[in-house]
Amino acid sequence: ISPVIIPALVLGGVFYNFFNSDMPSGIDQPLKLRFFHSLLIATLIAGKILEKLGICSDLSLLRIVLDGIPPRRDSKLLIKDLKVDEVPLRIYQPKWPPTGKRRGILYFHGGAGTFGSIRAFERICCYIAKKCNSVVVSVGYRLAPEHPYPGQYFDCLNATLYFMRNLEEYHVDPALIIISGDSCGANFATVICQILLNRRDLPKVRAQVLLYPGLQGLDFHLPSYQQNASVPLLFRKLVIYFCFRYLNKEPSVLEDVLQNCHVPESMKRNCKKWISADIIPDEFKIRGYIPQKSTSYKPEVHEAIKEILTITFSPLLAEDSIICQLPESYIVTCEFDVLRDDGLLYKKRLEDNGVQVTWYHSESGFHGNLAFFGYGIFSFLSAKKIMHNTVNYINSL
Repeated sequence: ISPVIIPALVLGGVFYNFFNSDMPSGIDQPLKLRFFHSLLIATLIAGKILEKLGICSDLSLLRIVLDGIPPRRDSKLLIKDLKVDEVPLRIYQPKWPPTGKRRGILYFHGGAGTFGSIRAFERICCYIAKKCNSVVVSVGYRLAPEHPYPGQYFDCLNATLYFMRNLEEYHVDPALIIISGDSCGANFATVICQILLNRRDLPKVRAQVLLYPGLQGLDFHLPSYQQNASVPLLFRKLVIYFCFRYLNKEPSVLEDVLQNCHVPESMKRNCKKWISADIIPDEFKIRGYIPQKSTSYKPEVHEAIKEILTITFSPLLAEDSIICQLPESYIVTCEFDVLRDDGLLYKKRLEDNGVQVTWYHSESGFHGNLAFFGYGIFSFLSAKKIMHNTVNYINSL
């Protein structure tokens, strides 16, 4: 292979995506976002080429790039690494003596269950630990497809159980346990909170903190999916693609899933009260939303990716008898995020079931902006505002 071909293919793909991505008015720092999106696309294309050449898997390259640059160890924090049932944990504790028992915060990072790491989200965890005078446990759950779905949920659950059973060691108040995460990590946090409702032998969770969560795989025609289909960093097609990668399946029916052909008609009818564009407030439909016609169910498509319709993958589908027992919740949504409406729908379900919800909507935010938090001039103002608002909420508990 000519040494010119690979760079040419990568650059061609980058330019194609550069001119086909959408940068709507009001999005945070669009030129900077275009630059980072170009790097992401270049990494995805280069990874595919290297995989074809048998050099490494495409996900290996993506993981290396998205791990970012490790920060210096913070002199104000005691940072401890350990493993629980083969799951890496990193525990952040303020070095100054506690005046009383501290909050305990579990953090599950994002990354579609296939990438992301403790290292990539260290800046966020350090910030929360210092600003909230809290013990933060960052969970390095094992990634798919090497560690098959739904193993990530078990890893997060085991880490949570370990922490809850060892609160005394970390001087944590059992009445102040918070379970948090971003993107798919927020999905894991939601599921763990639902699972723990039946555990009478453990402290009750004080709050769940969900940062731009992905919570359902039933409807990919919601307004936010349509409006932000080509908005970086998470295109609508990429959501489905990473669902397939997470489940270790070939994305052969990707286009059919985009059209909701994987959902049985009976399920569409039963879940319409929870997941529907009709429930989304009108203020979120003014940016060019056009209602879509219903599509026909295809049993073979359902069979190919039926896992995304389970309550584990789509905790938004949990029954009211579960939802009404959940702890106080804090939800962040971003205007320019395909997953925005997942957060809005979950907010409504919680409120309808009497659960207190604090909601922060980032008017200029996009999906994945927290990955750049703490990188100085390379970070985004919308991410700083999200983190500022989040620590204020935690400190109010």
